Amino acid sequence: MTAAQRGVSPDGQIRVLVVDDSPSMRLLLQQMINREQDMRVVGTAPDPHAARELIKQLRPDLITLDVEMPGMNGLEFLDRLMRLHPMPVLMISSLTAEGSEQSLRALELGAVDIIRKRALTPKSEFLAMAAEVADKIRAAYQAVPHFRRRAPLRQVSARPLVHAGARFDRRKVVVVGASTGGTEAIKDFLEVMPPGCPPILLTQHMPEDFTFRFAKRLNDCCAIRVKEAEAGERLQPGWAYIAPGHSHMLVRRVTGGGYETVLSQGPEVNLHRPAVDVLFDSAAEAVGRHAVGVLLTGMGKDGAAGLLRLRESGATTFTQDEASCVVFGMPRAARELGASCAEGPPARLADLALAALRDRPEEVS
Repeated sequence: MTAAQRGVSPDGQIRVLVVDDSPSMRLLLQQMINREQDMRVVGTAPDPHAARELIKQLRPDLITLDVEMPGMNGLEFLDRLMRLHPMPVLMISSLTAEGSEQSLRALELGAVDIIRKRALTPKSEFLAMAAEVADKIRAAYQAVPHFRRRAPLRQVSARPLVHAGARFDRRKVVVVGASTGGTEAIKDFLEVMPPGCPPILLTQHMPEDFTFRFAKRLNDCCAIRVKEAEAGERLQPGWAYIAPGHSHMLVRRVTGGGYETVLSQGPEVNLHRPAVDVLFDSAAEAVGRHAVGVLLTGMGKDGAAGLLRLRESGATTFTQDEASCVVFGMPRAARELGASCAEGPPARLADLALAALRDRPEEVS
């Protein structure tokens, strides 16, 4: 689809349609978006029915969509939109258990990312949400060429485990980082992993109220066990540990052998906590050449420098390829640094990682 077909304005601004049943939230989002020079709100709608007509009239580049609305809720509208008129959608979600569960379902249906509603006092909270809205709109706009409806989660019993029974090097640890588009990329990566594979540590940029439920949903569809990481957990084969949304996650060597998780609420790194670079840096120091590092889709450069440090420590490193990324920012930054040994779509990277994790008796520590 060309820029003209998408309805991009002559001045190159990203055209946004805001869909929310709250008049105050519609006004607030309009103020946040219109303060940026490269984007503007072309229309607002109080419900999905009005939004459907405005999409036809205005041809926006993307939509911000409230998860919870009366009548046809955000998920129902998103499901229909992805079948009939696929386009980038950012979900606006409250920080509730129901809101986070619905937002994760929205990502499965095809939403690009989640924006969490915040308390807007003090002013710093307003500015933080405004920055998040602007950044995620830019990232979602980059996703237009890759946009597609995503397949729902599958139960692992329906999927053959081609690596089942493989023998793995118990010294190995896998570290994975992702941001925009990462929930589906991580799912594709983990679904390939067989029981008994070396432990996997994952940092996904995600609000803190979402990571526990994200881990639970992955646990339901993967052959390995998946959980939100806790401080001081001894890493076990056949387990994946997801960094909680409130803390950096690190890995450190344990006296007598093995590794454990460390959680830190230190300052943001690359504007994120948890940050991928923090995880990768710790793995380069603690695991070194026995690590396998994987950097998946995401906006910005978080994880690129850490992946380079992993490679320099002797680790095997991979990045997601541009064709399969929602946003190619983080893998591109790693590629430019020469940090990656190979690239490909997430499932292929999982196969490559498993090959690097195989037990090789001729190796010595």
